[in-house]
Amino acid sequence: MKAMPDIRAVAAVFLCAPLASHAAEVTVNGLFPGKAIIQVDGGRPRTVAAGETTPEGVKLISATSASAVVEFQGKRETIAPGEGTRMRAGSPGTGVGVTTLTADTSGHFFTTGTVNGLSLRLMVDTGASMVVMSASDARRLGIRYLQGERAAMQTANGIVRAHRVKLDAITVGAITAHNVDAVVTETEQPIALLGMSFLNRTEMRRDGDVMTLTRRY
Repeated sequence: MKAMPDIRAVAAVFLCAPLASHAAEVTVNGLFPGKAIIQVDGGRPRTVAAGETTPEGVKLISATSASAVVEFQGKRETIAPGEGTRMRAGSPGTGVGVTTLTADTSGHFFTTGTVNGLSLRLMVDTGASMVVMSASDARRLGIRYLQGERAAMQTANGIVRAHRVKLDAITVGAITAHNVDAVVTETEQPIALLGMSFLNRTEMRRDGDVMTLTRRY
């Protein structure tokens, strides 16, 4: 008669085998053309070239001076320097939707997001009711703002003419929101503002110089 395998031995093999990782906390500590300094789950920062993968399974897809595109178990995210995000396995657009931002020396939170698939530098502004960008940014992003509803916007330099538009999608770290209200100003401004039309869809928590955004819906 053929000997039966020892169930206890088989169970021990499974118990001792490492469990597959389904999530990773990924932080970008520095950027260079084609390279990024990546930290995974609080471990040792590693300099990774585009196309390389860390021992934890995080692959650097591309890197510029503004942001890095990383991939973990089929999911890709765009991360700016000094920012982190919790990535789960899955297709793009899935996951827990948590993004962390770090304040600069002036206490402002900056991030590089994507609007309609193109990158845009943003500053978090809870005093802005909507996402705000200049006409030049809108043209670069392919937004037909002149077709939007005309409006007037109060700024530090007075009232400026603007147009209300809908953004198809805006992504900050692991959070993507669709059909986001925005305002395009006809005057130039140094940076676009990440206002409450996006932030209201998240739960915001600040701990010192770190702000955590968690997607609500």
